[in-house]
This record gives sequence, C-alpha cells and structure tokens, in this order.
Amino acid sequence: MQGPSANVTAETERVRAVQDEQARKYDRQISFFERVLFAGGREWVCSQAHGKVLELACGTARNLPFYGNDADVTGIELSPQMLAIGRQRAQRLGHPANLRLGDVQALEFPDESFDTVTCTLGLCTIPDTRAAAAEAFRVLRPGGQLLLLEHVRSPAPIVRGGQRLLEPLAVRFEADHLLRDPVDYLPGAGFEIDEVQRSKWGIVERLRAHKPG
Repeated sequence: MQGPSANVTAETERVRAVQDEQARKYDRQISFFERVLFAGGREWVCSQAHGKVLELACGTARNLPFYGNDADVTGIELSPQMLAIGRQRAQRLGHPANLRLGDVQALEFPDESFDTVTCTLGLCTIPDTRAAAAEAFRVLRPGGQLLLLEHVRSPAPIVRGGQRLLEPLAVRFEADHLLRDPVDYLPGAGFEIDEVQRSKWGIVERLRAHKPG
C-alpha cells in the first residue's frame, strides 16, 4: 500500500503541533460551541454505537459519558497532549475505554475489527480525509456503522460565502477546514449513507452510514 505523500505527512505533523498547543484550552472553547451549535450531537452519535467501537480523533474524550454499556470503546488521538487529558477524563469517569495515540489515516488494526466507527468534530482537521474514510471502511465489519457529527460546508450561499472567507485563517491557525463535507468522499470509500441531518444554517451535520455486506 502506498504511504502518505510528503505534503500529507508534513500537514499531519503541523496538525499535531496545533492540537498540542490547543489542548489545555480545548474543553473550555468547545463547550461554548456545543451549547450554540452542537447540542445533542455527541449523544446522537454515541447512543447508536454498539459492540466494539472505534472512535477516530477522540481528542479529550468528551464523548465517553454518552456511550452505552454495550459499547467497548477504543479511541485514537493524534495529539499526545489531547490524549493525556482524555485519559485523565476516562480515569475520573471510571470508564474502561482504551485510549491510544495514533494516526487515523493509517490505523494499526486488522481488517474488520470493529462493529462501529464514530467521529465527532474530527474530520475537519484530518489532512487526508479520504485516507481516514478508507481506513474506517477497512476496519469495520460488513454491516458495521459509521456515525459522525461534523461542521460542514453550508448549502446556503451567503453562509458558505462567509465560510469561504474564514477558511484560510481557520486552516492556518486552527487546522480547521470549514468547507468540507463527508458526503463528498464517503461513497468513494465504499460507504452507503443511510441518514443525513442538517441544522444551524446547514453547517452542522449528523450522518449515519454503513459498510455493505
């Protein structure tokens, strides 16, 4: 299998550095946006996750309280500083999740290892989203679910125009892409999309897809 390009490797390291720098203030900042934009989104994703669950870009492990008892959670995070906070949260909650350092663009798991893959507000920062989608597809068992919460490109021209203006700054300083939408690349990885919910001028997306089989 061909490895990542030099550009993707360099951008991945930049994203890691940005997230390490942001780790201490991330929970405080994201809590505001959760209230204003993403209320109920983490619960929507996690309540549908069952069996062996892989969470991509688990960050500071804010999703852990929302998984059910039948979810055996493994989380992958690129940033060591984010992961350290996530492990502290898991310990504080008494949650048995296996939180590991790793790159979701090149997962270190065998094919068909998981029943569910989740990701909340993570695909917006991953340099190669198609590689991440392909890896999620690979490690899912046939019939397994992919569950996402993301901020995405708005279908409303005036809102999308504002996103386009902000995109260069967001990418440079936050490693955050405002104009992406998983609907664009998930089918190319093999996923069949089952449900898409849009809210907040179309910039918030909840998505459920599955691996055929």
